[in-house]
Amino acid sequence: MTPEQYCQDKAAASGSSFYYSFRFLPDARRLAITALYAFCREVDDVVDETLEHEVAHAKLAWWREEIGRLYDGRPGHPVTQALAPHVSSFALPKEAMLEIIDGMEMDLKFARYERFEDLLRYCRRVAGVVGELSARIFGFSDAATLQYADRLGVALQLTNIIRDVGEDARRGRIYLPIEDLHAFDVPAADLQHGRESDAFARLMQFQIERAQDYYRQAWALLPPADRKAQRAGLLMAAIYRATLAEILLDGPEKVLNQRLSLTPLRKLWLAWKTWTFGYRP
Repeated sequence: MTPEQYCQDKAAASGSSFYYSFRFLPDARRLAITALYAFCREVDDVVDETLEHEVAHAKLAWWREEIGRLYDGRPGHPVTQALAPHVSSFALPKEAMLEIIDGMEMDLKFARYERFEDLLRYCRRVAGVVGELSARIFGFSDAATLQYADRLGVALQLTNIIRDVGEDARRGRIYLPIEDLHAFDVPAADLQHGRESDAFARLMQFQIERAQDYYRQAWALLPPADRKAQRAGLLMAAIYRATLAEILLDGPEKVLNQRLSLTPLRKLWLAWKTWTFGYRP
C-alpha cells in the first residue's frame, strides 16, 4: 500500500464530511489535504483510543518527533511520507503541525473549560490551525484568507461540540464552558445522564448562534479574490451549517441522546451545489 492510499483509506473510513470536500480538488491539492486530514485523524485517534494517559502522552511525543523527521526530510510514517512532497509546495509551517498536536494533548489535560476564552484556545489549536493549513493547500492571494480559515475552523469545531455534546459527556468530557452552564442553570449531571430540559434547549440555541456567528465572521474575512480557491472549505461550511439547521429543527435538546448526521447523499449534493454555484451564507 502506498502512503497516498493509506491516507485515502484513513479519510474514507472516518465517514467525515471533510471527505466530500476533497473530491472536487485538483490532484495535487487533493493528495495534500487528504494527507493533512489523515495526520489529524492519527493524532486524534491517539487521544480517543488510548486508555492510559501516560501511553497517549508518549504516542503524541512520538508524533512530535516524527514531525521533526518530516521537516528534516526523513519521514517514517505513511502519513508523513504522503505529506512530504507538499510541505514546501504549499509552505506548511512546522510550528502549525506541532500546534495541532498540542491541541490534541489538551484533551488529556482538560475535561472541562471554565470560560469560552479557554475553549476557544482549544478550538483554535485543533481546528483553526488546521483551517489555516488547509487554506494554504487550497491556495490564496491575500493574507486575510488565513484569518478567515482560522474563524471557519473554530466554527466547524464548535459545530462538532454541539453535535457530539451527549456522546462527549458520556465519555467524561464536557466542552461547553462552565460559565455557560451556570448562566442557563444546566447542571453538568444533566449532560452526563442525558436529561433533556427546556433550560438545556436554550443553552444549545445559544451555542448554535455562537457557532453561526463564527461562520458569519469567517465569510466577512474571506477576500472575494480567494473565494473560488477556498471553495473546498466553503463546502464544509455549507454541510456543517445544514447540520446546525437540522439540530434546531429536530429540537436542540435531543443532541444529548442522539448524534444527528446528514446522509452521505445530502452531503454530496450540498458539496456539488456549493462547488458549482458558490457559497450562500
